[in-house]
Amino acid sequence: METGLLVASPQTGIATVWFTMRCNPAGEGVSIRSMPGRIRIVHLRRASQVLFLLLFAFLLVRTEFSGAAGAADDLRMRWPVSLFFRLDPLAALVNALATHALYRGLLWSLLILLPVLFLGRFFCGWICPMGTIHHFFGNLKSERKRGKQWIESNRYKPWQRTKYVILFAVLAAALCGSALVGWFDPLSLLVRSLSLSILPGFNYGVNAVLGPLEHSRIPALQSLAGVLHAALTATILSFRQPHFQLGVLLGLIFIVLLALNLRVTRFWCRALCPLGALLGLASRWSVLGLHKDAASCDQCNRCLLHCQGGDDPIGTAPWRKAECHLCLNCVDACPHHSLQFRFFRKEPEVAGPSLPRRRVLAGIAAGVAAVPLLRADTAMGRGRDEHLIRPPGALDESDFLARCIRCGECMKVCPNNSLQPAFAEAGLEGLWTPVLAPRIGYCEPSCVLCTEVCPTGAIWTITPREKGWAVGVGQDNHQPVRLGTAFHDRSRCLPWALATDCVVCEEWCPVSPKAIDLQEAEVIDANGATKRLKQPHVDPSLCVGCGACEYACPLLERPAVYVTSIGESRSPGSQILLTRRKEKAQS
Repeated sequence: METGLLVASPQTGIATVWFTMRCNPAGEGVSIRSMPGRIRIVHLRRASQVLFLLLFAFLLVRTEFSGAAGAADDLRMRWPVSLFFRLDPLAALVNALATHALYRGLLWSLLILLPVLFLGRFFCGWICPMGTIHHFFGNLKSERKRGKQWIESNRYKPWQRTKYVILFAVLAAALCGSALVGWFDPLSLLVRSLSLSILPGFNYGVNAVLGPLEHSRIPALQSLAGVLHAALTATILSFRQPHFQLGVLLGLIFIVLLALNLRVTRFWCRALCPLGALLGLASRWSVLGLHKDAASCDQCNRCLLHCQGGDDPIGTAPWRKAECHLCLNCVDACPHHSLQFRFFRKEPEVAGPSLPRRRVLAGIAAGVAAVPLLRADTAMGRGRDEHLIRPPGALDESDFLARCIRCGECMKVCPNNSLQPAFAEAGLEGLWTPVLAPRIGYCEPSCVLCTEVCPTGAIWTITPREKGWAVGVGQDNHQPVRLGTAFHDRSRCLPWALATDCVVCEEWCPVSPKAIDLQEAEVIDANGATKRLKQPHVDPSLCVGCGACEYACPLLERPAVYVTSIGESRSPGSQILLTRRKEKAQS
């Protein structure tokens, strides 16, 4: 008996079968196969890939401050921009192992993990935007993928076990309290690469090309450039040109991973992706499998030409379930219909990865050893960098590193471009985690967008009132969120060092009452003349470390006022001890 999904054409009235489900009374179960002369099942898979890729792109573009002016309560995300991270089983598992809890929203990852137990790695072939992009580039022709080389490159290779070693390493690191998975998680890597490198570069290139055309003397070019610029601004261009340190490095890593597809189809997915490894392990118990009819197979190798997972669909080799992405290209390409996906098939197969025990132990040992080695420079050496200023709502450093998956969403959404990927500020363990860079931008008083988009709780969700900068520091005994404290370098400050009037830092201080006070003083200038001017002083009890004063300081190469993490509210051990001792003595 055969059943199928029927779709009637409005032009011809003829029904078309997308795919058929064949029920065999002899007990072979239910099978899925392509039908000649009809719309193929791979079209359904491609439609799913395009749909989820467009959804991912839409949410990524929406992960941004739009520039609309309004009240503080209007600065919030109106779309679930972290949806794909909440569906990421690897991020949820690492979060649970590292924190012994599961952050709200990550439970949605069961929508992906539970079907894998029955269907296999459908997420990799049908949903994952990272996989879809690599699928596209993997289909591009190259000299390395022609003829026998192409067929041979799509056979299973022992190096595909590498992703399982990476998986065991990041899970072991999570047990030691570090979310190093952010370096390798495909969704984190994709969002980080696009948000901090590819899209800013595209934004700059479009403005560089269309800007001069809009000011050209040719009316037709002016009109065309204006229309294109308006359309791109309304869809994909940023409200303001973003700049991110390490953007070039992040972009190069992403481009190299894409270029590897010219040699091996979906190299990232086959060899390096820890999420694919996790889903491969979970698919061990799936009831859907590939049935091979050896009698009708003539060894044409067409099934290998477009295989995405390197799972050996060819009839002479055992099928490797853990490597299959369920792209169904092999079923579609077989001219003799020798391949079918069946539920409860009985043929022998390589169900899980053939991992030697040494490789498993090596991955676990690498993850356990990596955490203390990466923390050595901060724990035993130079100590924490004074410029390690985390976003508002960030947890204490150890808890922060246990949760942050380096996705870059908080950096992309920051309206002032003040959040940057860390390089050396947080040590090797904190590479690519968000830090505040006041020289690039300051933290907006009424903005809490970074707390809304964080998918793992590394930045706790707070409201503008809980942040406490817009309602008045210290009012109603409310303690604001403090990122650090500003200090003046009097050897460089114009009123202190050069007897020159300058009140920029005081004017830019956004808190109320202002944390920078101007006090009149009588000084002697370089000519020996006596003059009166205002010199700035920082009140540490009012300063919240927003960085506006450092951002606005006219001394560009090295500002005369700078913000350090001392006094941050997230860390009890990073306080101004003299003030605390004085208050204790008075009490």
